[in-house]
Amino acid sequence: MSTTFWIIIAGAVATYLTRVGGHLVISRFDNVHPRVEAGLNAVPAALGAGPAEWAALIVAAAVSLRGGLMAMFLAGAAVLILARQFAG
Repeated sequence: MSTTFWIIIAGAVATYLTRVGGHLVISRFDNVHPRVEAGLNAVPAALGAGPAEWAALIVAAAVSLRGGLMAMFLAGAAVLILARQFAG
């Protein structure tokens, strides 16, 4: 397997451990400040994604096959903004 594959796997594992670690730390507190809770609620979750988010993800994936990182980001962001504005 290529080095790129292992870098992607390591990044995925690091991301997962960061999210789980954050959940474990927050779960230790009895009371969570309302500002902290509002900030955590603002973080998007992939499982709760709606049609606008899925459309942006599909477009970003398609653009990534031909374009660079900036083109992928801009296309995904544009689709997400437009879909949220006009579809919901």
